[in-house]
Amino acid sequence: MKISQRLKKPNLLLLIIIAIALGIGCGMFFPAWLSRGFATFNSIFSNFLGFCIPLIILGFVAPAIADIGRGAGKMLLVTVLLAYGATLGAGFLSYLTSVSFFPSLLAGHRTAIETTASQDLQPYFTIPMPPFIDIMSALVLSFILGIGITRFAQGQKYLSGLLVEFRDIISWVIAKIIVPLLPLYIFGIFLNMSTTGEVGSVLSTFYKIILVIFALHLLWLFILYLIGSFFSRGEKNPFRLLWIMLPAYFTALGTQSSAATIPVTLRQTMKMGVDEDVAGFTIPLCATIDLSGSALKIVACALALMITHGMNYDFGMFAYFIAMMGITLVAAPGVPGGAIMAALGLLSSILQFSEADCALMIALYIAMDSFGTACNVTGDGAISLIVDRFFGHKKPKHVDNTAIDAI
Repeated sequence: MKISQRLKKPNLLLLIIIAIALGIGCGMFFPAWLSRGFATFNSIFSNFLGFCIPLIILGFVAPAIADIGRGAGKMLLVTVLLAYGATLGAGFLSYLTSVSFFPSLLAGHRTAIETTASQDLQPYFTIPMPPFIDIMSALVLSFILGIGITRFAQGQKYLSGLLVEFRDIISWVIAKIIVPLLPLYIFGIFLNMSTTGEVGSVLSTFYKIILVIFALHLLWLFILYLIGSFFSRGEKNPFRLLWIMLPAYFTALGTQSSAATIPVTLRQTMKMGVDEDVAGFTIPLCATIDLSGSALKIVACALALMITHGMNYDFGMFAYFIAMMGITLVAAPGVPGGAIMAALGLLSSILQFSEADCALMIALYIAMDSFGTACNVTGDGAISLIVDRFFGHKKPKHVDNTAIDAI
């Protein structure tokens, strides 16, 4: 379904860190004319990114809905609903926790957007690239096309093939243009913040946000396996189940790829007693649609930025954002930062994020990419436990590991 293994860039995090460090350092001595040159690039790239966001939604959501509609019946539907439910659960847990702690934790780091806007570096010129369709229209159109393909058999052959080819084109644009230019874009953002004196306040919030999100990841995994233990046919201790999945967690930390971790995730899931056929179906599928760890990061980072920038927010706004994000992330492109790329449109349309805010979201997201991927992968095992309860074949409590060790 996705091309993560072919497109993954393991060194993207290192490039982002280098870009942030260089942007901060260069902002202290770059002449204004050179800094404005990078501001010009950022303006053009930001317009291009805004143009691509509706295309990303259309290119990935419509084929994903069509695939679900033509899929393997009840097991597929249950797995997708569980993945969506996990995304919603992680999103609301992240919001409720963040709204309880961030206002006091980040109280000393509030910055007003309007105080720095007048000092921002101005580009020499810009190239307008208005999107041909707005974000919500792209999402509605994706639903119409995806559902329509599953409803009318004649449309499957031609329109479905067209959407798949369009998805491949958008995947290429993300992997070959957007992702390689992201470090330069983030360099320009931090160069601007260093020049205007805002960078110190931003960096001082980074480590606090990261620590809270890491704790949330652990809490969410415990909740998932507490639920999974209730449905488990064998082991009922959630801590024991998490212990079994630790190899998958640490493998994901190293690979930063759900797809590359599939063999280990599959092996450990079967060791928990999940039926081989169920695990073979749910683990590869969940590697692309279960992004609860990503949802947790995005919600927490978004709320933190809104608090530090003095933006208004409420539960209704975030409930709408989380519900729409759950749909979008199910079809997120399998490239580095694919989840945050898919969510950019919702961040700008629902939460009213600026270009600089979206760039900071990208930087924060990628900085924690390993932990988010590990949370996603480990959570796949809990979903498999639930699916196995309804679709798995009965088996002895003690599973023969001979076949499992061959994986």
